[in-house]
Amino acid sequence: MNYPSWIVNEVRKNKKDLRGYSASATASDLKAYRLHTVCDEALCPNKGNCFKSGEATFLILGDICTRNCGFCAVKKSAKPLPIDEEEPSRVADLVAKWKLKYAVFTSPTRDDLADGGARHYARVISEIKKKSPGTGTEPLIPDFKGDLKSLEIVLSENPSVLAHNIEMASGLYERVRKGANYKTSLMILKQSKRINLNVLVKSGLMLGLGETDSEIRKTIEDLATTGCDILNIGQYIPPSNSHWKVKKFYSPEEFATYESFAISLGFKAVLSGPLVRSSYKARELYLKANEKFFNNISL
Repeated sequence: MNYPSWIVNEVRKNKKDLRGYSASATASDLKAYRLHTVCDEALCPNKGNCFKSGEATFLILGDICTRNCGFCAVKKSAKPLPIDEEEPSRVADLVAKWKLKYAVFTSPTRDDLADGGARHYARVISEIKKKSPGTGTEPLIPDFKGDLKSLEIVLSENPSVLAHNIEMASGLYERVRKGANYKTSLMILKQSKRINLNVLVKSGLMLGLGETDSEIRKTIEDLATTGCDILNIGQYIPPSNSHWKVKKFYSPEEFATYESFAISLGFKAVLSGPLVRSSYKARELYLKANEKFFNNISL
């Protein structure tokens, strides 16, 4: 597959960053604390950049997903390992060691759990707040099969941002994201605002899976109607030859056009570019959206 220069050059730079001392120290700490990252499991192209800066997106609740999306590199199985009850404490310990100002964590989809892992998410937030007061938290949650009680459990801990990715245009779900439901994801985002108005809501969208321009704009419009505050838009890059094939590489200029469109619809913070991923520059986007959120309240 021939990748465009704007992707190749940036990935090469990120791989070079992985060979540095700082990135090695990050990887060593993760191993010592027995923690997974989505950076590793999802083969994120920004891994070198983030590891060099002493940052990582933690992958809680194991590294095995119960669904079989055609775009994702995370391992799949109907029977993942049992929950590691000590994991929330270890995540918080490493957040404290790294002196992170903002912590992002996600998980595989755990349909085998009655609450989808919601209580585990809540414990991670609680432990981070206990050991690193003032550190922002951003749980990037699965859809919990639409269970609002699970959503309430996470939001009850008052994270800085509640993130849930729409991932792609609705017409692609049946072929690429089996087991998920577009309307359920929109509902999760909308209900997050209803349950806890003080928590900013965030979503992410991938381009290049076969969607049209009108479908992209419709998806962004749908997200705007939920009250979503923050949006990330990035290029889909297949993790292997056996995954869903990329249909188009969008140019930086096209990403800029979609960013402008999203901003025009009222999103408080938008990041759109070829290598933008769910947690990329998460604190920066949070601060931007948070400033606009409180400015609006004071009017």
